[in-house]
Amino acid sequence: MLLVLRNPAYRRLFTAQVVALAGTGLATVALGLLAHDIAGAGAGSVLGTALAIKMVAYVTVAPLVGAFAGRLPRRALMAGADLVRAAAALALPFVDQVWQVYVLILLLQSASAAFTPVFQAVVPEVLPAERDYTRALSLSRLAYDAESLLSPALAAVLLSLVGHDRLFLGTAAGFLASAALVVSTALPKPLAAAGPRTGRTRAGAAAGTRRFLAVPRLRALLALDLAVAAAGATVTVNSVVYVREHLGRGAADVALALGAYGGGSAAVALLLPRVLDRVRDRAVMLCGALLLPPVFAGLGAVTAAGDGGWRWPALLLAWAAFGAACSAVLTPTGRLIHRSVRPEERTAAFAAQFSLSHGCWLLTYPLAGWLGATAGLGSAVLALGAVALAGALLATRLWPPADPDVAAPAPAPPLAGHEHEHTGLREGHPHLVDAVRVRGGWRHRHPFLADGLHPHR
Repeated sequence: MLLVLRNPAYRRLFTAQVVALAGTGLATVALGLLAHDIAGAGAGSVLGTALAIKMVAYVTVAPLVGAFAGRLPRRALMAGADLVRAAAALALPFVDQVWQVYVLILLLQSASAAFTPVFQAVVPEVLPAERDYTRALSLSRLAYDAESLLSPALAAVLLSLVGHDRLFLGTAAGFLASAALVVSTALPKPLAAAGPRTGRTRAGAAAGTRRFLAVPRLRALLALDLAVAAAGATVTVNSVVYVREHLGRGAADVALALGAYGGGSAAVALLLPRVLDRVRDRAVMLCGALLLPPVFAGLGAVTAAGDGGWRWPALLLAWAAFGAACSAVLTPTGRLIHRSVRPEERTAAFAAQFSLSHGCWLLTYPLAGWLGATAGLGSAVLALGAVALAGALLATRLWPPADPDVAAPAPAPPLAGHEHEHTGLREGHPHLVDAVRVRGGWRHRHPFLADGLHPHR
């Protein structure tokens, strides 16, 4: 897996991702302490609102970025987003009002929503071989898991030496280092977007989402994202409730429970490159999603049990299983999008997926928190388990079993592929460069492509 780091451009991009994630992890800890300083006992509501602002920024900003990102220098766009994030982090220690926290979080998360889809679209261009790209996706998943495990420990060490406001300096340093690495990376020249560049950005954002949802396997991916969000929200929102209130264990065990989730995710991310060389993406991702409802059923048993020493190891096992199942869905996502759209549309597609998937989290976060607090953990588990089951079954129905090119080990030769006709494209359209005029339209062959121009193939 580490062989892909021999590519100097990818090595710099991956390092930029790692240092930015480390900075984000420090900010998560520091923000909680800052909220407590400002709001005292109301810190939970401040953090909950900040989390909602984060999701809203992701849902609204990412499609707008995808609509015009192809017209801007990508290095400048990513580095500029990093600089904005660094500026917001540096300003956070000086706030003394809750509304100021909200404004800076909106600014920081909007910049993240601009950076991430562009970064995701660049990686497959830097690593065009699918085998290398698959390993890069696993490394990226491992980076996220490592951040969730190591950032709290790093923050604890730093807090023993400095005040929590200084943690924001580490956050800013991470974003500045990321910007420097991005600027120093030689990126492939992007392909020009097909079609005219006129029209409003808002319409372009909607078009990117429509193209994403026109592809059956990507519609299935949205259903899979909903199933993952149900499990992830359960872990993120209710871990502390399970450990401290339901099981009566200490604060350190909260970190252990979250570590079990990260450990399960990391284990699957390590195994997937070899698995995906032999098994179709559809089988791996659907198996991961279909594992979630049985885990919710087991969690329901833990929740309903009044006492018993078995509940703590059972909870750790459930959290590890959630992490493993979510990783099986999330890790191949990048290459699924990579295969499904034309190169010049990748940024818009990644932006659409980023926005729509976080829309799922915007639904499941409050469902896990509010339902758990008002109706009890059992009701929250039942509701979110039903959401996960619905998402998994819907994805199975939406994703055709014989979906072509999902398991192709390498790109087809330039003239191989599926012969087909286009009847609605104007003469001179960039997609028709090798097409032959026939009665009623244009005929040509190319490797299978599922995008807005080929929605049913």
